[in-house]
Amino acid sequence: MVSALFGSTPFQNQGGDALVSQVAGKAIAALFKRSEKVEANVRAEPVAKLLQGSIDGFDFIGQGMLMYNGLRIENMELYLQAVAIDFGAIFSGNVKLRQPTSARMRVVLTENDLTTSFNTPFVVEKLQRLQYNGESLHFQKTEVKLTSDKALRVSSEVKIGDADEPVHLDFTAQVDVEERRKVQFVNVKCEGSDRAVDLGNALIEHINSLLDLDKFALEGTQLRVDRIRIQSKAMVFYGSANIYQFPSRQLQKKS
Repeated sequence: MVSALFGSTPFQNQGGDALVSQVAGKAIAALFKRSEKVEANVRAEPVAKLLQGSIDGFDFIGQGMLMYNGLRIENMELYLQAVAIDFGAIFSGNVKLRQPTSARMRVVLTENDLTTSFNTPFVVEKLQRLQYNGESLHFQKTEVKLTSDKALRVSSEVKIGDADEPVHLDFTAQVDVEERRKVQFVNVKCEGSDRAVDLGNALIEHINSLLDLDKFALEGTQLRVDRIRIQSKAMVFYGSANIYQFPSRQLQKKS
């Protein structure tokens, strides 16, 4: 019986589903530098199925999750069905999948999350790979706003080469997804001087080349987005996560 198995473990006061929920929640939380709230819930009926590593479903909800690269996620929800795990690995605090699985996914980013992301060294370094007329670019004070007409507005001060005065970038774009993995800025409108408009268009092309989810996925996972919605000052992604092995903290260096 499950109770007999747990009777000789440090988790003797917990059922098998509670134990797996705790370990899985801690393992996912460890992928982030900081989390305001983490909840994991394993479903198995009867609980004895866990001894064979069989789980009917697994739900995860996280809030205020700060990644190690500085990016922040306001809310993340994952819903898995029929997961097969190595139950023995749970006792060492690890989650190992016996076979690949997939999860329904909902991710929420606020205006502040987007602004913070565009100002992290992780993103700034990628933006500054773009050269304009053979000169380097230096981004400062980038700000992201979500407009009432469900668009994204980005403003930034950009120094070109050794210039003393920055060029003020200001553009508005809608957000779309191609091939379920490429987030794209579309229907772009750039404001300002001719130089600012030209630089803005070059930057949009560069950003669109970067926003491939395969470049940002954690090791052993594949993210796919079905739709993106802008609502209540937040950008919401709906899609799926294909999980081939439980991810480690380290991001793959694909970009």
